[in-house]
Amino acid sequence: MAEEKTTINGGAEPVQTVRTTNYPAIANPTFPAEGSAAFSNYQLAFCLFFGPWLVQKLLPFRTGWYFYFFLFVLLGVPIAIGYWTFKSKFGARLNEKAVFPGKPISNYITLKDQSLKKYNETKKIPMQVFHDAYFAGKADFNGDVLEMMEWRHDWASFEFTPEMFKYVLFNLIPDVIIHSQSQDEEQVRDHYDRGDDFYSWFLGPRMIYTSGVISDINKMETLEELQDNKLKMVCEKLDLKPTDRMLDIGCGWGTLATFAGKNYGCDVTGVTLAKNQTQFGNQRLRENGVPDTQGRILCMDYRDIPHSKGYFNKISCLEMAEHVGIKRYGTFLKEVYDLLDDDGLLVFQVAGIRTCWQFEDLNWGLFMNKYVFPGADASLPLGWVIKQLESANFEIKTVDVLGVHYSATIHRWYLNWVSNKDKVIAKYGERWYRIWVYFLAYSVM
Repeated sequence: MAEEKTTINGGAEPVQTVRTTNYPAIANPTFPAEGSAAFSNYQLAFCLFFGPWLVQKLLPFRTGWYFYFFLFVLLGVPIAIGYWTFKSKFGARLNEKAVFPGKPISNYITLKDQSLKKYNETKKIPMQVFHDAYFAGKADFNGDVLEMMEWRHDWASFEFTPEMFKYVLFNLIPDVIIHSQSQDEEQVRDHYDRGDDFYSWFLGPRMIYTSGVISDINKMETLEELQDNKLKMVCEKLDLKPTDRMLDIGCGWGTLATFAGKNYGCDVTGVTLAKNQTQFGNQRLRENGVPDTQGRILCMDYRDIPHSKGYFNKISCLEMAEHVGIKRYGTFLKEVYDLLDDDGLLVFQVAGIRTCWQFEDLNWGLFMNKYVFPGADASLPLGWVIKQLESANFEIKTVDVLGVHYSATIHRWYLNWVSNKDKVIAKYGERWYRIWVYFLAYSVM
């Protein structure tokens, strides 16, 4: 750690002294600042119950409990929306340690559309309004996207907007409630079958869409080194042997399955819903000397895995469970448990959220659900995930938190994506490039 004075765009004067990191392995933050604190569930509950009571008291005629419950149902959503809007706009920051530079927003972004001119030099633009405008080409960053996003608290607000509430009510909630098998297939294939070249332009030759692992914080390892570290770590945690029967649920392009089959000699089955990944993965297995009698990638839903209870003694599931959905999470884990031998091992990795989330976190989550991972609504706190695993009869052996490792991995993805900008735009268009460069830059933080 190091004490550093933060400045912006070559400014001569320091903004303030804050404690930052200075490690070669990661993208060290320029301006580490906390946003608005989480809202209070107690305050929200008070508003939900007090609002109908107050309306009832103000009426010129007497009413009973049935009418109160009618008002509670009628006013519940509007009150919640009003509370969240107010708190997200006027709520205090979690802490005041980092002092915002207070630069004009034109120092960071350019708003090209006339409808955005109301966000002037001192009035911050809601992040949802900005990213939608940016994707549509109505706004631009004044420099490197990652650098400008590091200073986002100085030019953006994280208040809830009507568009966000509309998306939650008419898209997110119905998806969470329904979350059918056909819906999963449609959403996963729409995302992962976009084109192998699309993903190779940021994932690189390993084609691994999960976090790598840093082995030395004082060294700038390549993306491939980070991913090779991760492959070894997973296989070591599984204690793989040639006699093992391994299942990789949500296997992606089959890189882990290939690594395990080639280096540990085990029988390995990978499962994915994406057709492109299935073809790519099977080809990768064959090219690495793993015959179809030893390794195979199957294109199917996890519900349809064609094996009896306890068939596999080693199972990996790396960042697939988010797509299962909250509704089926417990059932999914019980199905995984049934597939595993009594003495078997499971390596389970998920991307989660903090228990004490901020309004910025919800902005981020809704962006991800709408533009990047539709249907992936099961990113939840670590404690909740552990409870679900234990409820499914798993015994927790070890827990690792990979946040900083993931940031380092995505930083390499970001650099790859930016370096392939012309290729992306030529085949997929400017909009797809902008969505992904924003997604990757924001994910680094």
